[in-house]
Amino acid sequence: MGTPANIIVGSHVWVEDPTLAWIDGEVVSIKNNEVHVQTSNGKKVNTDRSKVFPKDMEAPPGGVDDMTRLSYLHEPGVLQNLATRYELNEIYTYTGSILIAVNPFQRLLHLYDTHMMEQYKGADFGELSPHVFAIADVAYREMINEGKNNSILVSGESGAGKTETTKMLMRYLAHLGGRSGVEGRTVEQQVLESNPVLEAFGNAKTVRNNNSSRFGKFVEIQFDKTGRISGAAIRTYLLERSRVCQINTPERNYHCFYFLCAAPPEDTQRYKLADARSFHYLNQSSCIEVEGINDAKDSGKNEVGELPDRKNKGIPESWTNG
Repeated sequence: MGTPANIIVGSHVWVEDPTLAWIDGEVVSIKNNEVHVQTSNGKKVNTDRSKVFPKDMEAPPGGVDDMTRLSYLHEPGVLQNLATRYELNEIYTYTGSILIAVNPFQRLLHLYDTHMMEQYKGADFGELSPHVFAIADVAYREMINEGKNNSILVSGESGAGKTETTKMLMRYLAHLGGRSGVEGRTVEQQVLESNPVLEAFGNAKTVRNNNSSRFGKFVEIQFDKTGRISGAAIRTYLLERSRVCQINTPERNYHCFYFLCAAPPEDTQRYKLADARSFHYLNQSSCIEVEGINDAKDSGKNEVGELPDRKNKGIPESWTNG
């Protein structure tokens, strides 16, 4: 982060805290390279000057929506701004053309409905509040206007919300490039319907995330000259194959196995299935059920729909998606 400058007695600063990561305070004295700080929680901290960072006293109380506007772009300043906005349910913040998303751990449906999509459609970047739709819209417009491929990279640690963010990007692009009045299932519908299938076979409960993707995914959506979706390809890689045969409490195996075991009685009898606890690859962990996931209902059926030739193929209705 670099060596802080202009730290004098009376300066409002940030210092490291073992519990809060960073805490604000005021410099009461400086001796050589050692700075003495009175923190806002009443503690006194003595630390090296290189570990003290100036606090932006002119920052708005609600934070800024683009962190390039911060007076000090250092770690405590960035984290404080994100925390301030998070408390106001503002989960998105820009840093220039980069969007930072903080997982809200709750459903904010109003942020992703059709009305919100229409708001961001064609809007200048930065005109509206930070949003994943704005990023997708920029990529789409540049593709149309410049005739060049565009990429959106979604990265973050486990539980950060990468899977949900990717789904929102795909939904928005499908909204922009969708075809109306087309009989049967359109390409954009099939692209969106692939998500629950991929999650069933590639997602699992981990220590940190109840729906953690245990594989990488590269999604390519193809558009024609008019901007309509003409095709798509989804490539998966680096699946955590060891999870199939070895798991520990409180984690689970891949969702698909529990979906199968939770099928209706007529299906479990037909395919000689039983309770998940009776299978070695599933009972190595004491965790069988997960809060927020209904194995009997959340297999993706409602999202994917039924195949028209399901009965002819002998595929059980409840297993159409997994």
